[in-house]
Amino acid sequence: MKKIIVMMILSLTLINGKAIAADVQKGTFEEWVNKLKSTAIVDKGISAEVVEEAFTGVYYNEKIVKLDRSQPESKKTFEQYLDQVVSKARIRQGIAFYKNNKEKLEEVAKEYGVPAEYITALLGVETNYGERFGSHSIINSLTTLSYDKRRSGFFTKELMIALKIVDDGHISIEDMKGSWAGAMGQSQFMPSSFVGYAVDYNNDGKKDIWGTKEDVFASAANYLHSYKFNHKQKWGRKVTLPKDFDADLLGLENKQGLQDWEELGVKNKNGLELPNSSIEGSIIAPDGVEGPAYLVYDNFRVFLRWNRSSHFATSVGILADAIREGQ
Repeated sequence: MKKIIVMMILSLTLINGKAIAADVQKGTFEEWVNKLKSTAIVDKGISAEVVEEAFTGVYYNEKIVKLDRSQPESKKTFEQYLDQVVSKARIRQGIAFYKNNKEKLEEVAKEYGVPAEYITALLGVETNYGERFGSHSIINSLTTLSYDKRRSGFFTKELMIALKIVDDGHISIEDMKGSWAGAMGQSQFMPSSFVGYAVDYNNDGKKDIWGTKEDVFASAANYLHSYKFNHKQKWGRKVTLPKDFDADLLGLENKQGLQDWEELGVKNKNGLELPNSSIEGSIIAPDGVEGPAYLVYDNFRVFLRWNRSSHFATSVGILADAIREGQ
């Protein structure tokens, strides 16, 4: 009995103070890598040279698995999140970034029908305008996560796509860097998003979302355009709610016209009436009815395609507004 208990303890991995059972593929990590190599070469048609180079030095990074499985000890309020993500410094930097890249940003914006401030804001929230997109080896991260059974199928698929991206000559293995979860480059695309939306805007034969600004801008714009971003509409606006506002009306599933919201006592952030418009929207209040509230439109839902966090989507909209107003 004692031996069984010891074995059970040894089979657990401590993550953020919680014991979580190890759940990896059958066989050793080396055996798993050999299986991946075979799949890449035989089933996916990726060159043996690229495969061998890609997996040279690959190791099981336990820290990445812990990050994937762990949950934050405490959650920030939306206002705390906003103070960090849309800080005054980031707004100033965004305005400067826009001005420094204005010609190319506006060229891309015109072609894709996505205002330049939204492209800029996405890059600002994701990677601080391309300054911090992660230093993890994408191949190593995805290989590690594919070995872990929790989402093995998803990460194995992303790994094979990443290898194909290298094989197609878009980026070297050494330079394919990003987040621990496999999101790549300045736009933080997963490999599958890269295939779907990355653009070779400067026509040099490479879709370079790591170091070529034109490609980064166009790739971000193409993503939003693909999900029907409407350049004629805002993303949303901050509003004030009446004291007796029904919390059950909050959420994206409840969509109605601005005049309908007006009749329920919803006002613009300055207390004035909402615009007389046919547009429909939903009310979100990340911290509940007592916290900040926003009337959001379909473009907000497009941001959620990029990242399903309402905190993220709202921050992108607020940052974009600030960048536009700072011009």
